[in-house]
Amino acid sequence: MTRSRAFSLLGAAMLAATVPASAAQDAADLVLRHGVLYPVSAPPMHGSLAVRDGRIVYLGDDAGVAPLVGTRTRVIELAGRAVTPGLVDAHSHLLELGAALAEVDLRDVASYEEVVRRVAAAAAKEPGDAWLMGRGWDQNLWPSKAFPTHQPLDAAVPARPVVLERVDGHALLVNAAALRALGVTATTKDPSGGRILRDASGEPTGVFVDNAEALVYDQMPAPSDETLRRRIESGGKAALAVGLTTVSDLGIGQAEADAYRALQREHRLPLRVAAFWTGVDPRLPQWLAAGPWASDDRFLTLRGVKLYADGALGSRGAALLEPYSDDPANVGLLVNSGETLERIARESIRAGFQVGIHAIGDRGNLLAIDALEAAFEGRPRPDARCRIEHVQVARADDMARMGRLGIIASMQPTHATSDMPWAETRLGAHRLPRAYAWRTALRSGARLALGSDFPVEKPDPLLGFYAAITRQDVHGNPPGGWLPDQILTREEALRGFTLDAAWSLFLDDAIGSLDIGKRADLVVYERDPMTEPALDVATTRVDWTVVDGRIVYQREGAR
Repeated sequence: MTRSRAFSLLGAAMLAATVPASAAQDAADLVLRHGVLYPVSAPPMHGSLAVRDGRIVYLGDDAGVAPLVGTRTRVIELAGRAVTPGLVDAHSHLLELGAALAEVDLRDVASYEEVVRRVAAAAAKEPGDAWLMGRGWDQNLWPSKAFPTHQPLDAAVPARPVVLERVDGHALLVNAAALRALGVTATTKDPSGGRILRDASGEPTGVFVDNAEALVYDQMPAPSDETLRRRIESGGKAALAVGLTTVSDLGIGQAEADAYRALQREHRLPLRVAAFWTGVDPRLPQWLAAGPWASDDRFLTLRGVKLYADGALGSRGAALLEPYSDDPANVGLLVNSGETLERIARESIRAGFQVGIHAIGDRGNLLAIDALEAAFEGRPRPDARCRIEHVQVARADDMARMGRLGIIASMQPTHATSDMPWAETRLGAHRLPRAYAWRTALRSGARLALGSDFPVEKPDPLLGFYAAITRQDVHGNPPGGWLPDQILTREEALRGFTLDAAWSLFLDDAIGSLDIGKRADLVVYERDPMTEPALDVATTRVDWTVVDGRIVYQREGAR
């Protein structure tokens, strides 16, 4: 008996056990046939898949699906194309993606002069006195690699406040008009866990790092409810086009939660969203008292709390055990104390919430793991599904503790390929082996949940999949991959973007694998990312995206 035939018989048996006999004879709503199916929970197979009422009701050989094709069944002829479970982004920011789509795009800009030109063009295109927002600048891509100052921006946009977020979200650049509106001067003190960059005379340069960003955001006009809803819908549409069927939004407040719930009630939420409360809001005790929440259709869950241990490596805010190699007087920033992290983690877990702690530097990761271990009272708690977000630089002993304690490693493969041109400059060669160490995390026994951290990185999960299996940029550099001993297999990468990402969000019972009875979230590709040449994976497109059995995206020209 062939593996495909055996799997077909197993699928038929599961179908009989989960669907009443009378219903089993009903036609399917959607059938995908003659393709290559990657269930993740079982070996790949050639065959067909059928969906009824939003759930998978058949997975097996092509002949077996024939009785489920009726006059109203939508049939997609795969012609050998690949099908995987819907892709899950375990760490992302959907509202920020929606906002970024409407802001000045500064990603991959190679000079500060070009940043200023783009901002000036945007101000001319949309005149007025509203705050002008942009995102994506990265001084590491500029010839000087130095942080910018506000003066060139002032010359281009002198009267209107401008706020430009760094690519990692851990630093802001503002112009003089914004400084005046904010009331920030040379006498303004640095907040705990934050830094206002200053010139030789002590005047603010316009750059705010980590907790200092609150000095800006807390005084800006809050977006309206309708603006928040529009951002969710536009961000969701962009995510569906690249095969994402579930995303996360780590660090939301009450207004954002209200917008999500309103869209879910109105059946306007375009894809599944797993949201985490921001752990620094004074309303957190009320949110914890209300308990975890999930909609009946599992389109929206709110059962996590997001905390920060440190800042980011690119802005030298990641907390390191030894000074930065390119800034010997700097060991980064601790955004919260270990006592604060432990207290909030303990309270959150007691209330039934999972905790995700942002930790990038080795000192930040040490602090985060210590806090969770204390909150666990020293014993493994895989049931709590607590996570360390990013785990970019961590000692081997701390990685081993993560595995032993049942802490999830929530990591983003494209961070490695974005940071590899300058990471050694920050860390030095002696610390590189412990950086972006996905395979080390797996060897420790930790579950690896993959994502993108969009809009820090592009939302396309195939870029993350490609980075995971090559550790190269999209041009194939460096040959053999950067720190190649950390490369993942395609099977490991797919699992990280599907079943294990779903597990990290308490959604594995509903999605993450192609199993009979699960919700029908799946992706059809124009080429098979599991078998095509690695360099081609980064340019592979999605033909169809299906959420809850409904086709929610079809690529133009896909047949």
